[in-house]
Amino acid sequence: MYNVKRILLTHNGIDIDQYLLLTIYPTAVFFGLGFLAKMKQMKESIKYTLQAVACIIFSIIYFVAVPNGGADGLVIVLAIFGSILFFMARNYFVHPEGRQSQTNSTANRLG
Repeated sequence: MYNVKRILLTHNGIDIDQYLLLTIYPTAVFFGLGFLAKMKQMKESIKYTLQAVACIIFSIIYFVAVPNGGADGLVIVLAIFGSILFFMARNYFVHPEGRQSQTNSTANRLG
């Protein structure tokens, strides 16, 4: 009777509420690891390495587990963030005293 066109919208496999949860989980783990590292007084290089490993693990899990590439953007962001954290950990591992002397010399110049 009516000539109604059906509009087919694409769906990438996850809803917006699921996507928000997928962003909250790595964020909670990231800040949780930072909090625990501060409480245990870990070195910065170890803290950054643990956070980088967590980001890479979440990236791999999301790439494999989320259907139809629904979280590919989040996977890319987590992988890039994890690699940047590895570089920061390497910098603190190679020059551990450099960070302390830079902050002390800056404080001495200002004060």
